[in-house]
Amino acid sequence: MATEFLKSIVFELNDEEYALPVELVGAIERIMPITRIPGVPSFVKGVLNLRGVVTPVIDLRDRFKFPIQKETDASRIIIIQHDDKDVGLIVDACYDVIDIPRQSIEPTPETVGSVKIDYINGVAKYNERLLILLNIDEILSDDVLKEFNDEK
Repeated sequence: MATEFLKSIVFELNDEEYALPVELVGAIERIMPITRIPGVPSFVKGVLNLRGVVTPVIDLRDRFKFPIQKETDASRIIIIQHDDKDVGLIVDACYDVIDIPRQSIEPTPETVGSVKIDYINGVAKYNERLLILLNIDEILSDDVLKEFNDEK
């Protein structure tokens, strides 16, 4: 019987490794100019024009209330599909596509550092690494994002 895997994109944020299912990811882009939008939460960095599509951009550091730091050459914007819309997520680095064996995924522990527990689907042990699996529905569930998407 073949082992079932979760194909995931691994990225770095605040010196921790996180993973998102690869089927959510449309593209991984270098940091590019972002147009600020007044009146949105600080974690909504603004919008960018990506191949003719206006895409809201979220800074995951700010969303998770991590210390803000300047973007580097390694910083990336992961473009994901959420509710049939593109959304960009700014991360510190993005460097792996891996197959995580489903049996290595454990439920969310009671405490997971400073990341809000609702934002996490589980934790995977993978080759001596500990990967935090994100719940993108919770991360993007904020009412402001819903309003922003309704306006487009």
